[in-house]
Parts: sequence; structure tokens; C-alpha cells
Amino acid sequence: MADEKDQLTPPAPAPATATPVVAAEAPRTERPERSGGDRGGGGDRGGNRGPRGPRRRPNNDDDGKRDEFTEKTIFINRSSKVVKGGRRFSFSALVVTGDKLGRVGLGLGKGGEVSDAIRKGGENARAHLTSVSLRGPTIPHDVYATFGGAKVLLRPASPGTGLICGKTVRAVVESVGVKDVLSKSLGSKNAANVAKATLGALLQLRRREEIMKTRGLEDRSKQTA
Repeated sequence: MADEKDQLTPPAPAPATATPVVAAEAPRTERPERSGGDRGGGGDRGGNRGPRGPRRRPNNDDDGKRDEFTEKTIFINRSSKVVKGGRRFSFSALVVTGDKLGRVGLGLGKGGEVSDAIRKGGENARAHLTSVSLRGPTIPHDVYATFGGAKVLLRPASPGTGLICGKTVRAVVESVGVKDVLSKSLGSKNAANVAKATLGALLQLRRREEIMKTRGLEDRSKQTA
């Protein structure tokens, strides 16, 4: 019986062996070599830099000369106005301008932005430049001036003394070209009044030659020399 069963049942098929599927390799593309000219203007990995670009020119005027005036902002004030939609802010700036050679001007500018107020103040100051009589790096004589509640006293100083004064007075006398001076500010500390009092004091200065000329007299010091 066993032999008959073996004859009737067909032999089991042999297991199929899976053949591994090998993916086709993509063709390699050679990358172009990078040159230093693509970045940084011709530099290579060794640290050598290529030719530099043109240098930037300084911010000069159209005629190629630098601006001879210096501007200093003394103070900035902010004011607000209440409207239906909220508050609207405006700014005012007091600016002093001078060439440090005897000319100085004071201007007040107003605008919706701080930069606009400073720009307008500088333009107003340049439009009101006045000449001041100096004696070298200091002033020729003592002078006292008032504006509103502010009182300013200026005295000449020996070379090397420096500017012995507050920040508001210092901004004005530096712009006009004074390097040695003694000052005292009395009364009100309002920056606008102190600056205007300082400017008024500088405008009162007179040299010896100017006084003798206005009086119609000759300077005796020149005759003796």
C-alpha cells in the first residue's frame, strides 16, 4: 500500500530560489570645478583674494569739498495732540551750527519725525549765521548776557584750560571755535534760554581794533611797536 501511495502522489516541486534584483546605477555626472571668481571676486582655497572692488567715496558735497559746518543738537522736545483717532506726536529740535572759525547760528525745527525736526533746525541755523569776534582760541574779554530767566557769564582763559562750562554752553562755544573759556550759568536751566543767552553773550564780544575803529582813534600799541 505504501508503494501505491508513493506512486500516486506527484513529487513536490523544488523551491524557487529568489534572484536578487540589482538596481541599475545612474550615470555619474561630473560636477564643474568651482572657481574663486564665482564668490568673493576670484579667491581660491589657499586664502588668496582676487582684485578688490572700487572703494566707497566719502559723503562729500557735489563740488568734492567736505562740509565745513558742524551741527549739534542741543535738545529734542516731544509734544502730543489728542484727536478723535488717538494722539498725534510732533517733535521740535534746537540745533546749533558753526564752522569753528567765528561763525555760529541757532535754529529751531519742528516735524512729525525726529529726523525731520533736526534737518529743519539745521537749515534754519545755517540761514541765521552770525560772526563772532574771537581772540585766538578764547574770547577777548568778560561778557554777561541774559535771556528770559537764564543768565550766562563768560570769561577768557589761558591756553590749555579747556571748556569749563555746561553741556548747553559747551555746544555753542565749541561750534563757534572757542577752545579755552570759563563760564557760569545762573538762573533758569531751560536749554533753549541758556543757548540763546550764550549766543547773545558771544555777539557782544568786541576786539580792541574794532572798538578803536568805531571811536575814530588809532591803536597806540601799534605806534609804540
